[in-house]
Amino acid sequence: PPLPPPFRPKSPRSRPFKTFASSRLHLAISPSPNPRPRQTLGALSDPMGAAPSTPRLGEAGAASPGAAEQMFAALVGDRAYPISSEFWRQLLELPLTQQWPRDRVLQACHAFAQNNYHTKHLAKILIHLVWCLQECTSASSVTSSVYRKAINAAYISSIFLKFIIENAKADNWQELCLDIDKDEKGLEIFPSDQSVEYFLMKGVLNYIGSVDVSPESCYLHHELLNLMLVLMSTQLCSGPSPEPKDVHPFIDAAMLQDSSIVASVVQKLLLNFVRRPQIPSNGSHPVFSDDGGPGVLQRVGSAAANFVLLPYYTFNYFVSASAEGTTSQLADNSLLVLLILIYYRKCISMNESIPTDGVYMSDSNTNVKDAPAFHENPYCKALNNAKDIQFDHADVEGNAQNGPVVSLSFASLFDALGTCLKDESSVLLLYSLVHGNCDFQEYVLVRTDLDTLLMPILEMLYNASRKTSNQIYMLLIILLILSQDSTFNASVHKLVLPSVPWYQERLMHQTSLGSLMVVVLIRTIKYNLSKLRDVYLHTNCLAILANMGPHAHKLSAYASQRLVSLFDMLSRKYGSSISLCFIHFTLN
Repeated sequence: PPLPPPFRPKSPRSRPFKTFASSRLHLAISPSPNPRPRQTLGALSDPMGAAPSTPRLGEAGAASPGAAEQMFAALVGDRAYPISSEFWRQLLELPLTQQWPRDRVLQACHAFAQNNYHTKHLAKILIHLVWCLQECTSASSVTSSVYRKAINAAYISSIFLKFIIENAKADNWQELCLDIDKDEKGLEIFPSDQSVEYFLMKGVLNYIGSVDVSPESCYLHHELLNLMLVLMSTQLCSGPSPEPKDVHPFIDAAMLQDSSIVASVVQKLLLNFVRRPQIPSNGSHPVFSDDGGPGVLQRVGSAAANFVLLPYYTFNYFVSASAEGTTSQLADNSLLVLLILIYYRKCISMNESIPTDGVYMSDSNTNVKDAPAFHENPYCKALNNAKDIQFDHADVEGNAQNGPVVSLSFASLFDALGTCLKDESSVLLLYSLVHGNCDFQEYVLVRTDLDTLLMPILEMLYNASRKTSNQIYMLLIILLILSQDSTFNASVHKLVLPSVPWYQERLMHQTSLGSLMVVVLIRTIKYNLSKLRDVYLHTNCLAILANMGPHAHKLSAYASQRLVSLFDMLSRKYGSSISLCFIHFTLN
C-alpha cells in the first residue's frame, strides 16, 4: 500500500525557540541536514536491520543483540500490536545494552513517528508505563525486573516523545496520537472517563510524590523526572506569552490532579532538592552497558537529562544552568520540574465556562480590562502555602489550613538554598519562596545568619559582567523584598564579616554585611550606567539603598566613600531627584 506522507519537521522559522533549544541540548535526534530519499515500507518497518518477522526472544527469555534489534524494529514498524500482546512484556524486559549509531536511531524515530498514526504504540507504551508504576507502588517488595520494566518504559517513551514534540507540525499535537480505542482487549481496567495524558500524569506524579528515593528506586526516579521534562517541553513551541489557543496536553493534565497528589509532589520535589540524593556510582542502570559505555538509544542522549526546559517567560531570566554547586542530578532535575510546574500559566479563553469549585479556578486578581486571565496554578498555590514542619499547621489567627499542606523543615531548605545559590535555578526558587510564601519570608528575616543567603547573592552581583540584566534583576528583587523589613535592615549592619575573599578591589576585613551590601549595590549601579543602561536595574538598586538608609549604622569608611562618590556622580547627571537616597544615609 502507498506510504503516508513522510514525517518531516517544520521549518525552524515557524518554531522560533526550537533552534535555541536544540543548540543548547546538543540534540542527536534532530533533522538531518541532507534529506533522505523516500523510503520503502520495508525499510521503515525494519530500521534496525532485522527481519520483519514476529519478534521472539531466545531461550528462557534471553535477549540476544539480534532479538533486541528485532523487538525495536517491531516497535517502530507498521504492524500494530494490541496492548494485551506479549510483545510489550518482552520489549520492556529487554536489557538495553546494545549500542546503535546515531543515524539508525534517527531513522527509527522517523519510522516510529510516521507509523504511530495507526499503530498507536506511543499511547500503548505510556499506558504500560503507568501499569508498571502501579505495580511498583502497590507491591510490598519490588523486584529488579519490575523496576527494569518501568525504567525501560520511561526511557524509551522519552526518546520518541522528545523527537515527536520537537518536530510536530500541528499546534494541537495530533502527531502524538494519544486517542485509543478503550474497548480494545486489555483496556478493561483503563478508566473510561480519563484521557491517556491524564492517566499518564496521574501515574507518574503519584509515584514521584508517594515513593521515597532509595538506592533501588533512584534510577526510576531519575528517568521519570527526565520524562516529565520532556512531557512539559511543549511550551517551548509556543509564543513568549501564554494564549488561550495554546495546547499543552501533559502539563494541562498535571494541573487537573487531586490536591493530595499536588501537595505530595511539591513536597517530594523540595525534599529531593534539600536532601540531594546521589545515584550509586557502583549501581547498574538498564540503559547503560556493563562496560560503562552508552547503551541502546543512549547515544542520542537521555531525553532531557541535562537541560532546563522552562517556559519561555522563565527563559527571559535564566538561559543556562551553572555547573557550580550542583552535585546531585536527581536534586537538579527535581528543582527544574518544580519550577516548570509552579510557573505554568493556563489562559482562560473568552468563551470558556469557568469552574466554580475545585483547584483549577479563575484568577480573581485580574482587574485590568482586556488583560489576560489565568487559571489558578495548584502547584504554585501549594508552594506558597508550604509550612515549617516544626510548627503547627494552624496560622497565627488559629485558622486551620484546608486540604493537604506541604510540610518540610525551613531550616534545611534555608541551608540548601545557601549552599546552591550560585546555581540560577536555585535563585529562582528563592525568589518564588520569598515573594509568594509569607511564612518562609518571615523565617528568613528572623535568621541571625543572613550571610548564608546574602553572600552568594552579593558575589553574583559583584560579578555582574558575567550575568544578563534579567539575571541581575532577579537577584535585586530578592534583596528589595527583604529590605522592606526594618529588622532585616538593622540586622545586616550588626553582622560583621571577618573577610570577603571574592572582593578584589580592596581588602575588606571586619566589615559589616550592611556595608558590603552598600558597596556592591553601588558597584552594580555604576556598571549598569556604563554598560547595561537598564532603567529597572537602576531603580531597584536605589530603592534597596533607600530602604536601608534609615537603619544604616556604623557604615564602614569605604562604603561611606563609595556612597558619596555615587551621590556626586548622580547629582551631576540627574539633579536633585537622587538626593532622597543620600539624605537617608547622611541622617543616620
